[in-house]
Amino acid sequence: MKPVVLIPACSKDIGHHPFHVVGRKYVDAVAKAAGCTPLLVPPLGDAIEIDALLGLADGIMLTGSQSNVHPGHFDQPVADPSLPLDPARDATTLPLLRRALALGVPLFAICRGFQEMNVALGGSLHQAVHAVSGKRDHREDKSAAVDVQYGCAHHVQVVAGGVLARALGAAGPIAVNSLHGQGVDRLAPGLVVEATAEDGLVEAFSVAGAQAFALGVQWHPEWKVLDNPVSMKIFEAFGDACRSRARIGRRAREPVT
Repeated sequence: MKPVVLIPACSKDIGHHPFHVVGRKYVDAVAKAAGCTPLLVPPLGDAIEIDALLGLADGIMLTGSQSNVHPGHFDQPVADPSLPLDPARDATTLPLLRRALALGVPLFAICRGFQEMNVALGGSLHQAVHAVSGKRDHREDKSAAVDVQYGCAHHVQVVAGGVLARALGAAGPIAVNSLHGQGVDRLAPGLVVEATAEDGLVEAFSVAGAQAFALGVQWHPEWKVLDNPVSMKIFEAFGDACRSRARIGRRAREPVT
């Protein structure tokens, strides 16, 4: 059996009806690049029995989204009411990822998921990175073709000796895309910087002393992942961590003979 990776969904209205949705690119990346079985989790907040759900899981991937983490979670008012929020997703992912880390479940967080990870562990966000002195505009050109939006936007410097450098096999600069308006302001206690943008913005971090793989990245490695060797290495490292947990879990469930 392949390892099972939980992917929490977003809340989204389509027409007149509410839906729970996950972008296909994330599901495909888990299945094809990480080599795991994706299992979508509806954003039901307190209605989810987290420990029971994590008992099924060999890993968790937190996806990007059009919505932002509600700034109330880091003691700020909403700066721009026109930007979408998803309180149901917040209520699901924030406690889920804290418990996953406590139980040693491998965790990979992308874009919004990266921001959720920082907030869940006590950090804060710039609600508009482009309005911060000294920071570049990290948003995509929404009028451009999608391949341009997800194309290389800038480089990040990978820190030597970290989780990301080990996954890639080297430190140094790598080219990434950039499709986010928010970003890390105060880094949460216990997080370790793994990569920074040219303007100093934190672009990747890991959890110090984590029992298993626990990495967050601000860019989108899931985009055309099979065509990107750097992205493939990250997903393969995550998949390997999930396989390791699956083997341990299966041995623990084997009957005593």
